[in-house]
Amino acid sequence: MDIQINTDSSIEADAALVRQVEAMVRDTLDHYSEQITRVEVHLSDENSDEKFGANDKRCMLEARLAGHQPIAVSHQAPTLEQAVNGAAKKMKRSLASTLGRLDNR
Repeated sequence: MDIQINTDSSIEADAALVRQVEAMVRDTLDHYSEQITRVEVHLSDENSDEKFGANDKRCMLEARLAGHQPIAVSHQAPTLEQAVNGAAKKMKRSLASTLGRLDNR
C-alpha cells in the first residue's frame, strides 16, 4: 500500500508529520493493505494561519482499490492528528462495507 501525502499552503509537511500520518494510516488500514494500491492523504487548514476555529483541520483520504472505483472520506477536527485519525477510522468502516458487499456477490 503506497501512501501519498498532500498538504495545502498553510501546513508544512515535514518529515515528522509525514511519518506520523503514514503510521496512523497504515495501522488503521493494515487489514485491507492487500486490496489497496494507494492511499492519498490531503491535509488542509480550513481557516489558514490567520484565523482559529473549532474544527478547522481537515483530512481527506482517498483509497484506490485494485479494479474498483476509489473511495473517499473526510474528517474535520481541532488538530491534524485527530483529523487523520477520524478520517482513517471512517475509511476503515467504508472499506469494510464496500469490500463486504463485493464478497457477497
